[in-house]
Amino acid sequence: MPRALNILVVANRTAKSNDLEDAMRARAQECPVTFTLVVPAGRGAAARGVADEMGAHMRENGLDVRAMAGDTDPLRAVIEVYSPAEFDEIIVSTLPAWGSRWMKSGLPQRIERHTGALVRHVEAREMPSSQHEATAAAGARSH
Repeated sequence: MPRALNILVVANRTAKSNDLEDAMRARAQECPVTFTLVVPAGRGAAARGVADEMGAHMRENGLDVRAMAGDTDPLRAVIEVYSPAEFDEIIVSTLPAWGSRWMKSGLPQRIERHTGALVRHVEAREMPSSQHEATAAAGARSH
């Protein structure tokens, strides 16, 4: 039996996307895996609530996830949590490249340079409509 993996996932507006959940499920089918979701929405109570809700949604869909709010800068949020001794890889979930500030800033490559980790990119092509409203209400930054 393969050893269990620990994967760090960074997502904000795309955290409830089918594409991200499908990518996470695919990794979980390959071997046992635990995910840590970091939502770069800030440190306040509203941000923690958003992270908790996104983590609960993923757990309801059968994924082993712990969720936390992180710094509003997604690179800083990852660096504050990432430890090579703890995580085997990082998944970065973004909006489609044409509308993603994270992709325009080269976030997946920057995370890879700063951490030395294997970084996988997931592009969310469609998101549940309730997700748009939830992130807007929480004042989360777009990516």
